[in-house]
Amino acid sequence: MSKNFTGQTAVITGAGSGLGLEVARMAAQEGMNLVIADIQADALALAEQALQQYGVRVQAFVTDVAKSEQVLDLARKTQLAFGAPHLVFNNAGVGSGGLIWETSEQDWQWVLGVNLMGVVNGVRSFTPMMLQAARLDPHYRGYIVNTASMAGLVCVPNMGVYNVSKHAVVALSETLFHDLALVTEQVRAAVLCPYFVPTGISRSERNRNGGVGGVPESLTPSQQLSRQMMDKAVSSAKVSAAQVALQVFDALRQDRFYIYSHPKALQGVSQRFEDLMAARNPRDPYADAPQLAALLRNALAGESNLN
Repeated sequence: MSKNFTGQTAVITGAGSGLGLEVARMAAQEGMNLVIADIQADALALAEQALQQYGVRVQAFVTDVAKSEQVLDLARKTQLAFGAPHLVFNNAGVGSGGLIWETSEQDWQWVLGVNLMGVVNGVRSFTPMMLQAARLDPHYRGYIVNTASMAGLVCVPNMGVYNVSKHAVVALSETLFHDLALVTEQVRAAVLCPYFVPTGISRSERNRNGGVGGVPESLTPSQQLSRQMMDKAVSSAKVSAAQVALQVFDALRQDRFYIYSHPKALQGVSQRFEDLMAARNPRDPYADAPQLAALLRNALAGESNLN
């Protein structure tokens, strides 16, 4: 992608808050036209108002990325307003955890619907028009950036459904990178794997509506524990969403596929792949923090909590 983004177009899902909003803000500062989408109408309206202050064109569309027809409609509206986008940031995501056998079918459908199928729908809807733009213009450059997580590279206990969704996004993104390389050098893919960053993902249920993803009447003890852990980790995070947005644009300028918000967290990834290569049983992720491991086991047994 060109180092000069002025006049280009960015499509950003989950743009009402968190990483999506900060990437939209960074894109606006770079002079890009914006198509922003979110399922939360009030947050999206506030984001649209804030982004218009940068003097760029902003179009906002309430979108449920889990529904393919809504993402296709978002792509059509983008094409009509701006033509093929130069950056598609498939970022909308939700958080959920708990012991894996306690995860309901509805939980699986909700998390995979947003975290995985939201990315699938974005890739299917926007890639063809970006490839067409590349065929028509040898100077066109485009990027598809998918938000995964460090949970897409390691398997943290009590976070099964989230881990599965994010591992799938990493696999999808790596395959997309290779598939694009077969047909073009003008459209590339990247994957963002943030660690704990202060966003609203730990309270994703606020946007969980009726139907398949209806809000559960109650949480199991393990799900409550997962939420407590995520709230605590996110609230104490030292890397801001704005800093991650800057890292995303740095990666685009460097044509870099893997984007990490916390490079030090890669030690866990290295250990995991050492176990894979040696065919060892997965090591305890809390081996270096036995007090935390004991606390978690006690909390799941109902003997204590994380407070």
